[in-house]
Amino acid sequence: MPRPTGTKAQTRLRSRPITTPNAYFFGYGSLVNRDTHGFEGAQTATLTGWRRTWRHTTLRQIAYLTAVPDPTCTIDGLIAPVPDHDWAALDQRERAYARVPAAHQVTHALTHQPEIAVYAIPDGHHSAPNTRHAVLLSYLDVVVQGYLREFGEPGVTRFFDTTQGWDAPMLDDRANPSYPRHCTLRADETALVDHHLRRLGVTLLGDENPTPWRE
Repeated sequence: MPRPTGTKAQTRLRSRPITTPNAYFFGYGSLVNRDTHGFEGAQTATLTGWRRTWRHTTLRQIAYLTAVPDPTCTIDGLIAPVPDHDWAALDQRERAYARVPAAHQVTHALTHQPEIAVYAIPDGHHSAPNTRHAVLLSYLDVVVQGYLREFGEPGVTRFFDTTQGWDAPMLDDRANPSYPRHCTLRADETALVDHHLRRLGVTLLGDENPTPWRE
């Protein structure tokens, strides 16, 4: 499957050589899906003291995942080196998020101890999703596909169970994806996403009235 073309910022990140091995980021959403970026050297890792949640910010039209502090939670994700220490290009991709140092909270298999940052919407700058600012199913599909490839079905279950905000409305845009880095899922991948949405009773918005998903 061809990789998405992406933004100018992404092109900068893909085209610049990795010359500084000590700058890494921790991705916990769409960045876990390697088809959404071209970062080389990515590997699995875990982040302790944070939890994912669905939130909305005025800087974006739709709701996205963000990380919020939670001392009881550990989440899976990927770490990858920032090409040429070019945080500015990554900051552009992750606009609306703040870059937070997190090296002391990340467990990884690297033989050195790099600088690691996690992107999170600053406290006080986000609110709960609503029907005007819903979660895109095409975005969730990309995230779950990434977790399935990296962590298997148990990792997908952990993703759903360590993410808050499943009472957020979700727009079914699979037929006409709005997420710019959307990817095509196999039938079994789609069925896995749908299984967890039904398990959690997520409200699915269609062209007409909202419909609660139930088993």
